[in-house]
Amino acid sequence: MSKIVVQICCSVDSHYFLECLREDFPQDEIIGFFYNPNIHPYGEYMLRLKDVEFSCKKLGIDLIDGLYDINKWYEITKGYENEPEKGNRCTICFDDRLDVTALKAKELKADKFTTTLLMSPLKSQEKLKIIGDKLGVQNALEFIYKDYRSGSGGINQSLAVKNNRLYRQNYCGCIYALNAQREAQNRLCDELISLITKQILPNSIEYRLSLFEQRDKLSDNGKEFFIKKVDFINYRILSGLLKINKIAVPSYILAYSYLKNQKTNAKVEFIKNSTAYLNKNGIILIAIEKFNELTNRSYKSVKELLTNPLSFEEEVRARREILEDFSLSPVIIVDSIKQDDAIELALNATYFSDTKEEIEIIS
Repeated sequence: MSKIVVQICCSVDSHYFLECLREDFPQDEIIGFFYNPNIHPYGEYMLRLKDVEFSCKKLGIDLIDGLYDINKWYEITKGYENEPEKGNRCTICFDDRLDVTALKAKELKADKFTTTLLMSPLKSQEKLKIIGDKLGVQNALEFIYKDYRSGSGGINQSLAVKNNRLYRQNYCGCIYALNAQREAQNRLCDELISLITKQILPNSIEYRLSLFEQRDKLSDNGKEFFIKKVDFINYRILSGLLKINKIAVPSYILAYSYLKNQKTNAKVEFIKNSTAYLNKNGIILIAIEKFNELTNRSYKSVKELLTNPLSFEEEVRARREILEDFSLSPVIIVDSIKQDDAIELALNATYFSDTKEEIEIIS
């Protein structure tokens, strides 16, 4: 039996492509090869790899995971950081991925190779065919060029993604295209924000990894479910610093705390139940023992809270115990607070309209 090695970029492009390829080449063994060192950050790489594994398992196709050599990719694309989509940087990226795929095909004693990049509307099929044909001649392989996206291909592709509950990413993968896309959208590049703690932020890469891990388990257990989209107001804190009497102190800034001018000086107006109310911007400081009472926790200090925070959902519930739902006033946890303390707060945070996916279990 002859073999076709298929370079797979993502399940959105691969699932329908592989179905079509199997129809057109019923006598060939199809082997998936996930080689994409361009994908950044690593969490996004793992998310797409896991999703391709899920897709290939459904299709009954073996999958090989290639080397994630991001440093090599940075080297070969150096000087092309500002190239537009479909520009010379993409050509270099195609060269690398198809070259490594051709070598993998020879290693596996396959006689054909191809790529699911042919399915992407953001990729040049003409460039891919030129590169593929050239590498085919150099390696004594046949490059399979198939245009499965023309006609009703795009519609069929979307149906395959929806029906199989696959992860639909919203950028090609590389950091340069991501930055350019987010700048054009005037949108925070939150894909590059990841906490050093275990807290999972809403709609972050870690959130999506968790979501699709749940999908995999439900699917394996034969559970009925669907994935719904939810519009919501997302939030990210970019930096924060609290000084009490001109000394920086450990502090934990609760989610949805926002300071319009990013810096302010304030004084304590009054303290009640270990909660200090300041005279500017509705700022509230809460002593750690009061926070423990609100959350039924036993943190010994703010430093412990910083290294082992609540889940984001628990944090939002704690905030609701203190302020009404739509308040953006800063709420900050400190070890202690006194009536005559002078406060300096620097807080750079943002909130924005976003859409996340959630799993709804039917049975």
